[in-house]
Amino acid sequence: QVQLVESGGGSVQAGGSLRLSCAASGYTRSTNCMGWFRQAPGEEREGVAAFTGGGGAYYADSVKARFTISRDNAKNTLHLQMNSLKPEDTAMYYCAARRTLGCSPLAWNRRSVYDDWGQGTQVTVSS
Repeated sequence: QVQLVESGGGSVQAGGSLRLSCAASGYTRSTNCMGWFRQAPGEEREGVAAFTGGGGAYYADSVKARFTISRDNAKNTLHLQMNSLKPEDTAMYYCAARRTLGCSPLAWNRRSVYDDWGQGTQVTVSS
């Protein structure tokens, strides 16, 4: 069975930093199609950052230059370093993965692309 478990969320003041982690287990195939989504109350779940198997990463315009996605392959863990946090970053953050080696960069922020989801970790940024 496949499992994605997020951690690292919490409460932080505006301008602060957090690092989210997503521990992946149960995968029998390598995949580089992994990313982070977030959902605030009353809002749609939106893509934050993702890898698609090619070079580089993709980011939502709202987090570009502030967030950095990375992966520790040895530990099967995905990370999201979040710097210069703003109150509008407050949301439940979810880890997502597709069971393929790669996927289309054009669809990195579409929920339907991903096969598996974590339970989420709450990030709250206060002013």
